[in-house]
Amino acid sequence: MKKIEAIIRPHKLDEVQEALSDAGFQGLTVSEVRGYGRQKGHKEVYRGTEYNINFVPKVKIEMICTDDRLEKAIDIIMKTAKTGEVGDGKIFIYDLKDAIRIRTGESGEAAL
Repeated sequence: MKKIEAIIRPHKLDEVQEALSDAGFQGLTVSEVRGYGRQKGHKEVYRGTEYNINFVPKVKIEMICTDDRLEKAIDIIMKTAKTGEVGDGKIFIYDLKDAIRIRTGESGEAAL
């Protein structure tokens, strides 16, 4: 099993979620996060005054999938979250030792 964390632009969330759901992926955790990478933030003008915005708003998607579905999930996220501009985000993949469904006590892939 693998854990996928993807940091994407907030306006791409619905498109990514719908594409994953259409492909049969169940379960997704979404968090609103702020940070910066190569963008180093940006500047905004409000009432004639320029402000530096150091932390850019993003969305973090977390999902668990089986090893055989990993490439499909990554492909979907890459295609739907991409705008081609700096700040599209990153995808991180972790090995997952186990998962346990609290209600039934099922573990491993059966818990997904």
